Amino acid sequence: MEKVDYRVKEEESGERIDKLVAAIGENWSRSQVQQWIKDGHISVNGESVKANYKCSSNDLIVIQVPDPEPLDVEPEEMDLDIYYEDGDVLVVNKPKGMVVHPAPGHPSGTLVNGLMAHCKDLSGINGVLRPGIVHRIDKDTSGLLMVAKNDQAHEKLVQQLVDKTVTRKYFALVHGVIPHDHGTIDAPIGRDPIERQSMAVNEKGKLAVTHFTVLERLEPYTFLECTLETGRTHQIRVHMKYIGHPLVGDPKYGPRNTLSTDGQVLHAGVLGFLHPRIGEYKEFSAPLPDYFIQLLNKLRQNH
Repeated sequence: MEKVDYRVKEEESGERIDKLVAAIGENWSRSQVQQWIKDGHISVNGESVKANYKCSSNDLIVIQVPDPEPLDVEPEEMDLDIYYEDGDVLVVNKPKGMVVHPAPGHPSGTLVNGLMAHCKDLSGINGVLRPGIVHRIDKDTSGLLMVAKNDQAHEKLVQQLVDKTVTRKYFALVHGVIPHDHGTIDAPIGRDPIERQSMAVNEKGKLAVTHFTVLERLEPYTFLECTLETGRTHQIRVHMKYIGHPLVGDPKYGPRNTLSTDGQVLHAGVLGFLHPRIGEYKEFSAPLPDYFIQLLNKLRQNH
């Protein structure tokens, strides 16, 4: 059983404990947290509380995270778009709308379900729910992912991410016309102090750097190439909102009045890394998905 201590910040005072705790964990749901409270796994200043307890500044929340019950992730036959595969690594082009790994609300139909049917040898470092997964992209973001087929490959690929030597280029459509051709957004990202389920530029957050190049101006939108120097959660989505040019179709960080696209228009188009065993640099490119091309063509006609 994992123990997590959390000290309530001043700006979190007055927030319900079930809502606050659910935002602390990466994959903790509010209903899951409420059950932990009922089962006595969560205390505040050494006392049991109810789910509607309003937190006070400097409260010490202690969370005894129950060990996850063994879950069998069922292999599912899928027509995966695989760009490269050998005994150490696999590169796959994930379609828009597909979740990367099982989670509450998405027990099946994920990329991991498909990978488990495709190959039996995946790294076990990230556990039963995320075998082989080295990095993730959001459900409604399409594009390239590297998958580790053994633990040694996994560790070396993760180290490349830490060392910022992995090439990751994304293509995005954003609101507004960006006047300059190139730019760099260097702004730390952390939890949004108000909307805890979201990320935001936060001075207490982690280093986050995004470089962008304007590919085409399609007033009132801009087509961009974004290169990640770091890989924070929702980094491009948060950074583009921060500079006043949120992604088209982004339900979390974009405006309500946007084009109908079933989620953000974002594609991980280029992925490059050193092969974890032989050390040779490999780079892969995946073309824009059909919906993205059709949207650009429509905007060009209107433009």
